Amino acid sequence: MNDDVTADKKKKGLPWWGWALIGVVALGAVSSAFGGGDDSPPAQTDAVKTSDSQESTAVAPEEAPAEEEAESFPNETVGEENARESADSYLSFSPFSRSGLVEQLLFEGFTQAEAEYGVDALSADWSEQAAKSADNYLSFSAFSRSGLIDQLVFEGFSDSEAQYGVDAVGADWNEQAAKSAKSYLEFSSFSRQGLIDQLVFEGFSQAEAEYGVSQNGF
Repeated sequence: MNDDVTADKKKKGLPWWGWALIGVVALGAVSSAFGGGDDSPPAQTDAVKTSDSQESTAVAPEEAPAEEEAESFPNETVGEENARESADSYLSFSPFSRSGLVEQLLFEGFTQAEAEYGVDALSADWSEQAAKSADNYLSFSAFSRSGLIDQLVFEGFSDSEAQYGVDAVGADWNEQAAKSAKSYLEFSSFSRQGLIDQLVFEGFSQAEAEYGVSQNGF
């Protein structure tokens, strides 16, 4: 794909200094035609020198990120480096609690020390990870506030991280109660009171449960 892009760029024409050179040559030709016998060296010589100097001073991009990474973790063993990179890869596509990520690395075969090193080396914000996890849960299922906190704690987040994560999503718990009530009614029959009791059992307040049930026709 990179070769195609390069070929396309070449088809579009000369680089900017190439067009500048052509322009200078054209101006020199016009000047020679109308200005007589001026023996001064043609202007394109400077243009060529300018373009040559620009090419000669061009410096290949430095691989700064790799050097900075090496400097940031100078004393890593191979196992620690691999554990850190694996932990970083997991966090790039899914939220984890600290203990959950350590367990994942242990499952991969890293030692306890390597797994803990790899996770801690990332200096992740676990409260932020809890917020991302809470948002993921609410994207496919309805939860009460306390029910979602319990779910995050089950994943390994601390109580404070879980509470922060749940509150950070700014969910409408009345709306969540209505969604939960609708889900129950889609696969089973309930009386109004029975459905209210079920929502309260899930962690919704009495007011939230009553609101959710009322929104579904009771």
